[in-house]
Amino acid sequence: MRSLPAPQPLQEPPARRRLWRAAGLAVGLLLTARAAAVAPRLPPEDEALLDAVQRRGVAYFAEQSHPFSGLTRDRAPWREGDGASSAPSSVAATGFALSVWCIGEERGWLAPGEARRRALAALRTVADRHAHERGWLYHFVDPATGGRVWRSEASTIDTALFLQGALHAREHLRDPEITALVARIYSRIDWPWALNGGAALSHGWRPEDGFIPHRWDSYAELMGLYLLGLGAPSRPLPPAAWSAWRRGPWVERGGRRFIQCGPLFTHQYAHAWFDFRGRRDNGIDYWRNSVDATLAQREWSAAQRYRFPLWSEDLWGLTASDSARGYVAWGTPGPDEDISDGTVVPCAPGGSLPFAPRECLDALRRMREVGGPAVWGRYGFADAFNPHTGWVAPEVIGINVGIMVVMAENLRGGGVWRTFMRAPEVKRGLRLAGLAPAEPRAVLAVLPP
Repeated sequence: MRSLPAPQPLQEPPARRRLWRAAGLAVGLLLTARAAAVAPRLPPEDEALLDAVQRRGVAYFAEQSHPFSGLTRDRAPWREGDGASSAPSSVAATGFALSVWCIGEERGWLAPGEARRRALAALRTVADRHAHERGWLYHFVDPATGGRVWRSEASTIDTALFLQGALHAREHLRDPEITALVARIYSRIDWPWALNGGAALSHGWRPEDGFIPHRWDSYAELMGLYLLGLGAPSRPLPPAAWSAWRRGPWVERGGRRFIQCGPLFTHQYAHAWFDFRGRRDNGIDYWRNSVDATLAQREWSAAQRYRFPLWSEDLWGLTASDSARGYVAWGTPGPDEDISDGTVVPCAPGGSLPFAPRECLDALRRMREVGGPAVWGRYGFADAFNPHTGWVAPEVIGINVGIMVVMAENLRGGGVWRTFMRAPEVKRGLRLAGLAPAEPRAVLAVLPP
């Protein structure tokens, strides 16, 4: 006796069936591509290199943060025997530290509970003793007392970098006291005050002469600053502030069209915590923009062999760093003049690891080969070095170390992104800016019938 056929589901019309099948494939490919971009299958030698960079970076933030206040020094000597750092604390470096401690404990390089202990120390200091003006934190302070030094400014961008690390630590550690401290620090910031009567945020304020005349009104590392302001729990920025800064200048280089801002850190800092993949802003893909800016710098650097023979597709990297003539914010020339002198900066490719994994890993490996022990020490790479003259920076800079540790973690699994993006303030800021993630229905909308 023949068995009856199994009941068949209701059939959709063929055209609709093809549409849904294509949509499912498109969404699947999108998700697969995003996962691959975050967690590529790296060869063991690449994993070992990232381990070394991150572990030594964690050592910087463990050793160069004050044992009681938790505040992190701006810079420190990196060679064994060079003595202790006398630098003040940088509030941006402390922000990176809050994320780096979480990474270090997660990977077993810090003892269990150490990230919480250190985060509590730093957050208590910032909440109770760190100099601020209407919630905006001073850029440089005494690491023991939190008091202002160097006539530094109450800095809008550096406060934002601190907040990004604080929100990440809050979401990672899920500790009631940490949650309460972050709420105090975040909610006391007067965001509209920093507009100083304009549409775009001021760079900062000093008690001697008031607001700094420069504003965050053109593409740079500013996106995190504005998104945190939109999502703030108290006295937030108006949604219109997201449109107050110019998306430009646009350049074309090597077949790529992107918003130019020469030093690579400007394309990295917001992305260290905010996951911009799959989000559009009036057609602008900021993730792709950072990818193109990174690869364009690599190609431009390789084309300078006639000037700097050791530069190549595997030895490149320009971003703000120390140099033989002081601190320099150099990068890929565009509207600005070319001020390069053959120096390379490890945190340029190190901070772009998720954007171009193979190219950036190759650059870091080549830097170690060319520089040897002269550029690799207690905290990893020297801040910068010139392979043509033999000059090597005597110190490392906290934020340059920090961007490498955080972006390496995002490359290896997206851990910082995944945790930070859970924050309700982050979700609110992205929504108010119109940067909601792409939904499957949006994919359907562009598929052919």
